Amino acid sequence: MPEEILQQLVNWLALGGIYALLAVGFSLLFGVLGVIHFSHGDVSLVAPFVALAILQSTLASLAWFGGAADLVFACLAAIVLVGLLGVAMDKLVLRRFRDRPAMMALVATVALGIVIRELIRHLFPQGSNPHAFPTPLTDTAFMFGGIAINWFTVLDIGATTLVLIVLSLVLLKTGVGVRIRAVSQDREAARMMGIDVDTVFRNTFFIASATGALAGLLYASYVGVTRFDFGILAGLMGFSAAVIGGLGSIPGAVIGGLLLAGIETFAQATIENGTAYRQVFAFLLVIGFLVFRPAGLFGRTVVEKV
Repeated sequence: MPEEILQQLVNWLALGGIYALLAVGFSLLFGVLGVIHFSHGDVSLVAPFVALAILQSTLASLAWFGGAADLVFACLAAIVLVGLLGVAMDKLVLRRFRDRPAMMALVATVALGIVIRELIRHLFPQGSNPHAFPTPLTDTAFMFGGIAINWFTVLDIGATTLVLIVLSLVLLKTGVGVRIRAVSQDREAARMMGIDVDTVFRNTFFIASATGALAGLLYASYVGVTRFDFGILAGLMGFSAAVIGGLGSIPGAVIGGLLLAGIETFAQATIENGTAYRQVFAFLLVIGFLVFRPAGLFGRTVVEKV
């Protein structure tokens, strides 16, 4: 029994880290834009397809590295390219809605998500079918309490922790982070202080999209497969985690991701046929927060004077 509990704890941390990365992107974009970027999940899940395309075409034909180095290069390139995709989406579409009603921008992000999914489905070879995604480092790294921890789990938890620490330092200790926080608090005041708001939006989109790309790659490796419509569920889980933690709060996004993954893992481990119902319990938790604490754990209730 203790071994089963430990295994579920490891599964919880691995999945919770992925949800946390997705939720951080939602919270970061909401904090700066003031709009829920509903295509963030689809943008994030572009990364596995970009990595597969690089593996199957460029690296295969040029034979640059070979072995695991090919996968590392493809994943790093996918993270950068998806970050640039986020910047391009902002420049070409979303910036036109910054001073418009929030509902218009929200609908635009939903439409962008549909466009991304359909482009993958029609342009990627056999895009409608699931595609196997490599799960590297499956060898045992060490034994912990009688269970084997493989290297991929170490990579998943370690990479997530490292990225969250680096992101926190960037937001708190660098000029880029200070400007992002200034725009998130008061866009007009930041503009009057000489901050280039357009540059802040580009930086925010790159950071959020690149972070989401890492989450998408880890998610595809975690389940061993990727599909053109995985972005829908990934977006819902990331958004739900951000809602639980409080939209706009980075620490809240991390806690929300861990809570959401925790209830999924608990349902899967303790309830008969829990795998089929784990998302039911996860979204019941979200509904509970929306009813009893709509601002989330770390969010602030905004009072508007009429």
